[in-house]
Amino acid sequence: MQEPLRRIRALHTDTTVTVYQAYGPEIGVPAARDGRFPAAWKRDRMTWIKPSFLWMMYRCGWAGKDGQQTVLAVEIERAGFEWALRHACLSHYTPGLHTDRQAWRRELREAPARVQWDPERDLRLRPLPYRSLQLGLCGEAARRYADEWTVSIRDVTPLTREVHALVRAGDLEAARRLLPREEPYPEADGLLDRVVKGA
Repeated sequence: MQEPLRRIRALHTDTTVTVYQAYGPEIGVPAARDGRFPAAWKRDRMTWIKPSFLWMMYRCGWAGKDGQQTVLAVEIERAGFEWALRHACLSHYTPGLHTDRQAWRRELREAPARVQWDPERDLRLRPLPYRSLQLGLCGEAARRYADEWTVSIRDVTPLTREVHALVRAGDLEAARRLLPREEPYPEADGLLDRVVKGA
């Protein structure tokens, strides 16, 4: 079956969804150790969460980029994730979804979350013909993410290195078996109405 152009694929349970972020050790190590973000994590800044493990690998260069050496799997409440989606604005202006550019800019300013749909990646981090979600959280959403929605935080840097080593060795099948099981996320009525049409 052909993948739709835009769909959330994620590791999820009945109550939680796993998203990925990458930080330097000064944030990533205590976050994984304590299961919550440390005081040094800025709650007043935009933070981007990604349900796609391979998109995170593309973004952080397999944990090789400065400030992104620690890859975290953050399990959050589905209720919080869906609240953010229902209150999100697309990060770019889309005729037909937004009345005009001024209305979009106003919505973007006021929204506690924003959405980008970026090309999904394969194991060699090449773009695929369908897109995956990036969800940016700011203001109320960022604070709730860190202090209310987070269920657990795991350091998956060792998994990152193991998968990358197999990819470099050309053993893509073994690498694929290690990937998190990301399946289509159930989209309740209206969940993506604000961030899909024409996106």
